[in-house]
Amino acid sequence: MNSLKITLVKSLNGRLDKHIATAHALGLHKIGNVTIQPNNPQTQGKIALIGYLLKVEECK
Repeated sequence: MNSLKITLVKSLNGRLDKHIATAHALGLHKIGNVTIQPNNPQTQGKIALIGYLLKVEECK
């Protein structure tokens, strides 16, 4: 299964609580944090919600 490299590129300040909680669930707390997540429907849903804060790359 492929993985996704997810980087937080915009601040969480002033965002909706739900969006902040989603970022924390992905392991992203500060600008520049990077996490590797599996490419599955759960991760895709989180990315869809807060995609405007993220940079997503595919890892192999």
